[in-house]
Amino acid sequence: MTTARSGVVWFIRYGLPGFAIRRMAQRGDLIARSAVDPTVHDDPAEFYGQLRAMGPVFGNRLIGASARHDVVNHVLRSEAFRANPGGAPTALLDKIMTAAIDPRALGPVDIPSLLAIEPPQHTRIRRLVSHAFTPRAIAGYADTIREITDGLLDRVGDQFDLIDDFAARLPVTVIAKIMGIADDMHDELLGIGNDAALTLDPAMSWRDFRAADRAVRKAGVLLDEHIAELRRAPGTDLLSELVQISEDGDRLTDEELRVNTLLLLGAGFETTVNLIGNAVALLLQHPEQLATLRFDPDGWPNAVDEVLRYDSPVQVTVRVAGEDTELAGQPVKAGRALVLMLGAANRDPDVFPNPDRFDVTRPEARQHLAFSAGIHYCLGAQLARLEAAIALQRLFERFPDLAVAAPPTRRRTRVLHGFENFPVAVRARVR
Repeated sequence: MTTARSGVVWFIRYGLPGFAIRRMAQRGDLIARSAVDPTVHDDPAEFYGQLRAMGPVFGNRLIGASARHDVVNHVLRSEAFRANPGGAPTALLDKIMTAAIDPRALGPVDIPSLLAIEPPQHTRIRRLVSHAFTPRAIAGYADTIREITDGLLDRVGDQFDLIDDFAARLPVTVIAKIMGIADDMHDELLGIGNDAALTLDPAMSWRDFRAADRAVRKAGVLLDEHIAELRRAPGTDLLSELVQISEDGDRLTDEELRVNTLLLLGAGFETTVNLIGNAVALLLQHPEQLATLRFDPDGWPNAVDEVLRYDSPVQVTVRVAGEDTELAGQPVKAGRALVLMLGAANRDPDVFPNPDRFDVTRPEARQHLAFSAGIHYCLGAQLARLEAAIALQRLFERFPDLAVAAPPTRRRTRVLHGFENFPVAVRARVR
């Protein structure tokens, strides 16, 4: 029964849309190509220009899109558009899928995840969670991040994989420590995170969906046990706070805790590992920019934002019109989905002069939309920025001659943009 229900969910959410996307890509549709064409994924800069040339809003009979910064920013902040819950393209299919979804397999893109809900439910959950991510709270994690970073760098050899041995292990160790998850679960979390990340791709295969489904179920069992234990004996970590947190008697349910903990773990891991990998690749390709940061280490935070702009870890997101509205002078009917090309918007020359130039001193770098905007702005954005700035500065200080040891390979996900493997070598080490 579980396999049958999973098959229904895959077919409606990924199989049917995937078939349509591939057919449209074969016919040259640019929106579809952005989702399935590997040449676009590997080097999207030229493609971004083609998208912007299509106008502020363009589309086909199934879906609309925008690659312009002003339009994407407006949609992300507009009350007329809602976050895509990963539902079906018709009301009937949506009802079928809702009935088929197994509550034990709810992942970070399913209701009641903050990614998939709207006010007032979104307002309530985000209010209860967000106090743990205030600027003051995030700043308090700096020493922990430095300690973990140095510990990881102490253990690598003269040749190592930047992703497996460092960029992936840092964020999962940090977020697990913050959430109070035991050290012996880190490798398990890495595997779960890698599989669950595939759920973001619009044309995911049945094989990948099964792997992601198993990962989400396994994580759900582990978290339910952990949450039950924390309800009996809470600690001083973030998850213990979320378990105990209450406003006027309002507490997060076990399901809300489990799904949004998965979201925090996934977002805290995926964004940061891709950000660090992309940053190292760019800095090694642009040694003059790295030299600038060696001369002025205070520039690392702005450099992180420039990486987020230039090579966004999350390339696209989707919004759905909740009502009949207008966008850039064009009517948009209720229910119309829009693909928001975050990566392309972050190369918009109307906002970023000479946008295809990587410049760690760019004054307007922080205007990027890599973390979204509006009520669904990434809750862990400041944590990701802090982790990346500390990790990159420490990495290049400790290994001043860091070099690529073999060609890195990109991940096969389309929504997330990062590296699967990145072999590097060092000769000189600075304690």
